[in-house]
Amino acid sequence: MHVHHSEDHRQWSLDQEVRLFGLDVPQISRRDALRLGLLGAAGLLVNRYAPRALASSAPLAAPAVSASPLVPRAKSVIQIWLWGGPCHLDTFDPKPDAGDDYSGPLRSPLATNVDGIRIGELLPELAKHADKYALIRSMSHGINGHETAAYTVQTGRASGGRDVFPGAGAVVSLFKGYDAGYRGLLPPYIVLTELQGRFSEAGFLGARYKPFATGGDPGANQFLVEGVVAKGMSDQRQRDRRDLLHKLNTLQHAARSGDPRLAALAQCEGEAYEMILGDAGKVFDLAQEKDALRDRYGRNTFGQSCLMARRLVERGVPYITINYRGWDTHKQHFPIMRRKLPEFDRGLATLLEDLSQRGLLDSTVVWAGGEFGRTPKILWEAPWNGGRNHFGAAFSTLVAGGGFKGGHVLGATDKRGETVTERPVHPSDLIGSVYELMGIDPEARLPHPEGRDVRAMPAAIDGGQRRTRLSEIM
Repeated sequence: MHVHHSEDHRQWSLDQEVRLFGLDVPQISRRDALRLGLLGAAGLLVNRYAPRALASSAPLAAPAVSASPLVPRAKSVIQIWLWGGPCHLDTFDPKPDAGDDYSGPLRSPLATNVDGIRIGELLPELAKHADKYALIRSMSHGINGHETAAYTVQTGRASGGRDVFPGAGAVVSLFKGYDAGYRGLLPPYIVLTELQGRFSEAGFLGARYKPFATGGDPGANQFLVEGVVAKGMSDQRQRDRRDLLHKLNTLQHAARSGDPRLAALAQCEGEAYEMILGDAGKVFDLAQEKDALRDRYGRNTFGQSCLMARRLVERGVPYITINYRGWDTHKQHFPIMRRKLPEFDRGLATLLEDLSQRGLLDSTVVWAGGEFGRTPKILWEAPWNGGRNHFGAAFSTLVAGGGFKGGHVLGATDKRGETVTERPVHPSDLIGSVYELMGIDPEARLPHPEGRDVRAMPAAIDGGQRRTRLSEIM
């Protein structure tokens, strides 16, 4: 009886093994597979192989991506997300004449290497590189909640309604990732080091376009990247594990030759081991960089994340997000700024300089900002004790490279930084401009699960105002 059913049993086992390796997306997610310890680095490749699931499974068809009429000027985006919302008055839109209730102790803005542009006094390194970036001082959406503001700044859409729209990273992954011919072993959308958890980055595009979050800490002695670098695991021990797996894999030897699912499985495994033991995985080994350069970036999580982002750009990764915590300063704002701003200043300035020296800045968009600004008027009273609250009416964003012009300022706020007075910029204006620089038509159609006509960017924002491009700085 057992022999009689051996073929059925073999087929059932093959189906299960294919699903365990993530080729049948509805059965197991990349994150679940990593938690189970079944895949290791193969988990990074699940989304790459998802649309290739074979007919005997239940595949999700990958959308066809048509060629864009736009000529790309940028190949990659590094988004530095200042998680919590930095204050524009302390960073890129100082107001020293507004008085102590607005500037607090930071009342001495710095001249930059571009005449007429001044920035916060705790950003001396960025002041040396103003010719490399543009400042948008008139960002505005009027939203004061973290979740809703983060959603709008990342997607360019208002929250609410029946759809959860994808963030910019997922859209770039759609048009510049595996569906568009991307062949890198590294995922096309990577987050350093953890997801925000405030919104679904992929939205209705689904799991295939979610970012890979590295976990770990690039500032530690060893950057333990989830599924790639394991603590205490030597290369030789990893090779021994692979050899043992192959010896135990009687299914592979017994199954009929030429089965396309086994071929896909073998390719996935081979590329996974390339991530762990080959050159692809070495991108995460920051010890390969010179100590002097690592010191320039700053030996901390943010500084080394900036260095890591540069290495990912060199490998052709289209979208990298650095989620940089610590900017939600309701209390003790200025002591925190005296710690955070020098760290931010050093890491970002070195990133811009390093990209420029390597000839990468012209093809890499760098976008630094948060979900909103903070109240210009300081809350001196208890329990805030010199804090700043959420402020979506006006805030600043820095953009550089990839076709953005350095040495420019776009927009302005009033003398206290409370109201946009010139050239209001909605997040959809910024995101649509980034898409254009990446060669993605903002009017391109997104694959909607219900087949509805949804474009990469809305034609108009809330209130009917038309979306614009940032032509002044492009």
